[in-house]
Amino acid sequence: MPVETNPLILMAIGFVMGFTVDLFYESMGLHAFACVLVMYVRNYWLNNLTPQGGYDSSAIPSLALNGLQWFMVYMTPMLFLHHAVLFYMEAGGFGMFWFTLWKTITSTFFTLFVILIAQFLFPSGRGR
Repeated sequence: MPVETNPLILMAIGFVMGFTVDLFYESMGLHAFACVLVMYVRNYWLNNLTPQGGYDSSAIPSLALNGLQWFMVYMTPMLFLHHAVLFYMEAGGFGMFWFTLWKTITSTFFTLFVILIAQFLFPSGRGR
């Protein structure tokens, strides 16, 4: 989604995506909550990562437009937040803290690897 997308629209899209996953996994709203939270935090995180000249109009955060280093700094904390919220809620708290943390870290890096492959195979924006 473009950088300047309305946060309410982003959160609605996050809810629909998460709720769709919840329907298939019967996970009672865990994915919906995690996706809405990530969409809420996304604009704040993008504001912290704003390049010197700012973002172009309708710029999409992607590897092709912003480079590998920026993309890693953008995606890694967002993925970690999503997975941490999802897995700790799934575990019902911090009772299995170290196991859940390990699960969060490994899932974050695996998902990041898959996203990087997809970004290299299907570049978006002006990088084509």
